[in-house]
Amino acid sequence: MAPSSSPSLVELRNLTFGYGERVILDNVSLSVPRGKVTALMGASGGGKTTILRLIGGQNRAQSGEMLFDGQDVTRMDQTQLYAARRRMGMLFQFGALFADLSVFENVAFPLREHTNLPDALIRDIVLMKLNAVGLRGARDLMPSEVSGGMARRIALARAIALDPELVMYDEPFSGLDPISLAIAARLIRELNDSMGLTSIFVSHELEQTFGIADHVIILANGKVASEGTPEQVRQSADPLVYQYVNALPDGPVRFHYPGVSVEEDFGPGPLATAPQAGVAP
Repeated sequence: MAPSSSPSLVELRNLTFGYGERVILDNVSLSVPRGKVTALMGASGGGKTTILRLIGGQNRAQSGEMLFDGQDVTRMDQTQLYAARRRMGMLFQFGALFADLSVFENVAFPLREHTNLPDALIRDIVLMKLNAVGLRGARDLMPSEVSGGMARRIALARAIALDPELVMYDEPFSGLDPISLAIAARLIRELNDSMGLTSIFVSHELEQTFGIADHVIILANGKVASEGTPEQVRQSADPLVYQYVNALPDGPVRFHYPGVSVEEDFGPGPLATAPQAGVAP
C-alpha cells in the first residue's frame, strides 16, 4: 500500500452502516488527522466502537468509503486487509489478554505471529515495550496476577509491539481507579508523541479526554454532532452537545423514556375519584 499524502490518516466519506433496518451511522463524513490524538465521544450506542471496527475491517460499510491512508478498507481483499491491520494496533476494552500466557508472552504474541525475528530480538523489543508502560518488572506474571489497570497497560504494550502507525483504544478508561486512569491518559498522550503515532480512542470520561485530545468528535443520532478541538466542542451551541459536555441529566437526551402522558397513567379514574375512608365525600 503506497503511503498517502493526505493530512488525514483515517477518513469516513458519506459512510452508512447498520444492522438490518437499524442504522448506526447515517451518511457520516469525518477525518482523523495524522500524528494527533482523536477522541470519539457521544451517548452509548452512537457508533463509536463501530467506527473502530470499520477501520479495522471487522465490519464493512453498506455505502460510502472507509479510507485508511487513502485506501478504501471496504474494498480490500483479505491479503490487503491483513497488510493494513499490521499498521494498526488495538487496545480492547478491559485489555483482552490471553489468560494462559504470561505478560511477556502476551506482548510477544504479535511479534511471533507476524515476524520472523530471532528470539533474542523479540525479547529486547518486548522488554522495551513493557518498560514504556512501566511494567518491565511484571514480565513473568500471569494476567490473573495483575490489576485491571496493569492489564490495560500490558495490552497497550502488546498493541504497540509492531510499531503501528495507528493505535485504536476502545474505552481505555473504563473501570479504572483515579490513579490508573491518569496513568492510562498520560500513556496515550506520551506514546502518541514519542512514537509519532496517530491515536483514536473511545471515551465517556470528559476531564481526562479533553485534557489529552487534540481533536474531539461527538456522535449522536447517527451523525457527527460536533467536531473540533476540545475548546471548540465545549463552546458548541448544539443542545445535545451542550447537554453531553456539561453532563446534564435532561435535555435532547430525555430523562424519561417515551410513554403515555402522566395524565393517562395517573389521571382521574375509578380509584382516583373514590372517597377515601374517613373522609366526607
